[in-house]
Amino acid sequence: MKYLNVSIDDVSPHPRASSKVLDRCFELIKIFPDIKFTLFVPSAYWRTTSNTTDSPLYLDRYPDFCEEMRNLNPDNFEIGFHGHLHGIPKVSNNDEVAYIKYNEAKNIFIKMLKTAHNSNLSNTFKPIFRPPGWRMSADAIRAGTDMGMEIFALGSFDYAIKSYQGQDKKVKTVYETCTPPISPLKLTNHTEIVYHSCEWLSNYLSKDQTTELSNFIKSSEKEIKFCFMEDMLNG
Repeated sequence: MKYLNVSIDDVSPHPRASSKVLDRCFELIKIFPDIKFTLFVPSAYWRTTSNTTDSPLYLDRYPDFCEEMRNLNPDNFEIGFHGHLHGIPKVSNNDEVAYIKYNEAKNIFIKMLKTAHNSNLSNTFKPIFRPPGWRMSADAIRAGTDMGMEIFALGSFDYAIKSYQGQDKKVKTVYETCTPPISPLKLTNHTEIVYHSCEWLSNYLSKDQTTELSNFIKSSEKEIKFCFMEDMLNG
């Protein structure tokens, strides 16, 4: 049996990276009732160099979005952390934890967890972390572990692996295996398929991408066991 998880990054109150992507998930659930999605949600998403917002999108200021996250069927959805601001304000929309030292990283995790608490989402989030932009310093991984993160959903790209400095081998790690269409769909023993909710990216889970994913799953459905992150480690 081959284990398969579908994850979606940047699910947020941003008008163009929003929970509208869930419509595609619901379409897939109708076809595959047991499919599992891991949604990665930044606690205060803030883009400052493109598709900008005037200020950080703190989750506790968007109660309808938070309620939507709480009400998702836990048989099909789990929620993981995807940073606080996601980027470095006025410098980059990504790489929030790419180059930082331990204390700075710990402060980001404190803010992230506090915002989740203020949003009444502490019990909705699982202790799973995916770094924005894939990069994450070894100190940030250590800080995340000390702040309660139990699973790190990381990239298999050379630039991502280099940023981890080997610390990824010392924690529970699930690596992505394909990010369509950048890297095509392929079935492995542990398949971690990554999409984005950002409508401006080629990796956005669009209607076309959804159809492609559905056909891909159907072609090997008898071999596939849908699972969440923890099951990817235990399978």
